[in-house]
Amino acid sequence: MTFILNEDSIDYNLKTMVNIFKVMTISIIIIVGIILIKFKPAYAVTLGETQIGYVGNKTEFEQEVDNKILKSEEENVAFVALDNISYKFQYVDRSLVSEEEVIEKVKENSKNIYSVYEVSSNDEQDVVYVNSLDEAKELVDNLKNSYNEIEPDLKITTLYLEEPVSDESISEAKLKISQSLDAKLEEKRQRDKRTVNGIYLASLPLSGGTITSRYGSRESIRNHAHGGLDLATSYGTPIKAVADGTVKVAGVSGGYGNLVVLSHGNGVETYYGHCSSINVKVGTTVKAGDVIAKVGSTGNSTGNHLHFEIRINGASVNPQKYIY
Repeated sequence: MTFILNEDSIDYNLKTMVNIFKVMTISIIIIVGIILIKFKPAYAVTLGETQIGYVGNKTEFEQEVDNKILKSEEENVAFVALDNISYKFQYVDRSLVSEEEVIEKVKENSKNIYSVYEVSSNDEQDVVYVNSLDEAKELVDNLKNSYNEIEPDLKITTLYLEEPVSDESISEAKLKISQSLDAKLEEKRQRDKRTVNGIYLASLPLSGGTITSRYGSRESIRNHAHGGLDLATSYGTPIKAVADGTVKVAGVSGGYGNLVVLSHGNGVETYYGHCSSINVKVGTTVKAGDVIAKVGSTGNSTGNHLHFEIRINGASVNPQKYIY
């Protein structure tokens, strides 16, 4: 079979194809136009793991976040905490794109983190939080000047909190730390009063007792000034070491009767006389508060009592300078 194409049929076919192409082009343009009117290129914004909206210009949006959120002008804000922001390019309905709404959602999910300065002692029992480094330094200087006797070891530590420190809480904490340092100062002063040549008398020799003869007194029972302190109490009352030491004497000694002498170092010795019984031996190491003997009336004595002496390098001193 033979097909014969004449010039008229070729022209017809060509025109038909051109018309079809024109229709397709116009259709594509119309579809693209509709898409461009309805949709626009944008970025889906995700905060942490939650998508919070769409923005049109990523660069401008990042600048807005930086200027309006991350650069907080509130006093003492160290930085703004914000979950990681990520972006994904896509075409979306124009009505969904709103930089303002996304910025507000970012603000809602941001947190101001404040610089707070902790002033504390090394044992960290006493703590004050203040809002500025200058205030912390001033507080440390004031406390060190006021309590220079105990030389408080204070340090400043920078902390980051979600809330600033209120003036009320600062005042309360300052009062608390002052009260604590007052107690430590009083404790030191009392300790100093009870320290003999560097030896701290941590315990009283008796729990109770009545002073019946003071240091230096002259009485008919003796022909010399009293070299110690007499403390009357009931027979058998425990006698305690006033400080850590070593037993130097534990036995009968002339007018002292049963006598215990403790050596504490630095030339300091303590005497415990007229004991009914002795609980330690020479060379024994004792701690302050240990029971070393019991009250009696042995030796040159007129009744149950403890004769207590403190000697420094062999010379007796008034016990009441340090205890009782």
